[in-house]
Amino acid sequence: MKTMTIRLPDDRHARLKALAARKGVSLNKLFEEFSLVALAEFDAETRFRVRAGRGDRRRGLDLLDRLDAAG
Repeated sequence: MKTMTIRLPDDRHARLKALAARKGVSLNKLFEEFSLVALAEFDAETRFRVRAGRGDRRRGLDLLDRLDAAG
């Protein structure tokens, strides 16, 4: 496990500390949760871009048209 120092404005630190307290977790745990969400979003976007690069644009647009018509 690594240690990381983060510099934040005092007011933001206070707000994050209050958020952690409200959630009943430490600041460390709060940042672990934030990093997990950020990495999950990054991984999802990466997978989407890889799949989009392999896909057929015309077929995708046709599928979207059919979904619009069904909705």
